[in-house]
Amino acid sequence: MSENEFNHKLNDKFNHVLRLADNAMILSQRLSQWCGKGPALEEDMALTNVALDLMGQARLWYAYAAELEGKGRTEDDLAFLRDAHDFHNLLLLEQPNGNYADTLMRQFLFDTWHYHYLQALKQSTDQQIAAIAEKSLKEVTYHLRRSSDLVVRLGDGTELSQKMMQTALEELWRFTGEMFMDDEIDVAMHEAGIAPLHSDLRAAWDTYLADVMHAATLRLPDANSWMQKGGKQGVHTEHMGYLLAEMQFLQRAYPGAQW
Repeated sequence: MSENEFNHKLNDKFNHVLRLADNAMILSQRLSQWCGKGPALEEDMALTNVALDLMGQARLWYAYAAELEGKGRTEDDLAFLRDAHDFHNLLLLEQPNGNYADTLMRQFLFDTWHYHYLQALKQSTDQQIAAIAEKSLKEVTYHLRRSSDLVVRLGDGTELSQKMMQTALEELWRFTGEMFMDDEIDVAMHEAGIAPLHSDLRAAWDTYLADVMHAATLRLPDANSWMQKGGKQGVHTEHMGYLLAEMQFLQRAYPGAQW
């Protein structure tokens, strides 16, 4: 393998790990905005705990990404000193919290994808990636169980809660297609045995989603409807800049600040 080919493969792996880190970081930031504002104390604590779990996962992925890059950047540099077009998270995760139905439905749609992706990632030929996936999966298994239970309880709840959950599902549906689109980085990672193809996870995601929606008496939107895309390539919705402005304020206003 030439030096050029080696560097190209290393760059693909860096970008792959960075996407995983950005997914966890951006959703953690969104969920943390609910802290102290939940509809009940138990839910407030549960959402905050999920946010902390995701923050911990983001740290592990960012630290490994920084190691792969080898340019002296730290996990904090990657989280707080990049602009919106340098983030590669799924568009679904940067969407505003909206009402509680919106937040729960976004969480459930992502948890289902996240669970199946980490399950496959445990088989990665990269031992560091496999180890982080295995550790994260323990937390994500709980996240999925929790969000599935709440989707069923609210979907099959009152007339109002059912209507709000159905509306949330239909509003967020256009952001789910991106989770199963493969680009050249995904294909390169698959060929190297490092990660699964996103498209290969679709059947398992569909099956689980159909079971939960049936129990929740919610109607699934058309699977072939038009889908938003671009987050993995750094093309974001108008909400991303506002999210980063809040998340990165301290490091941007006081560069290199020490506690």
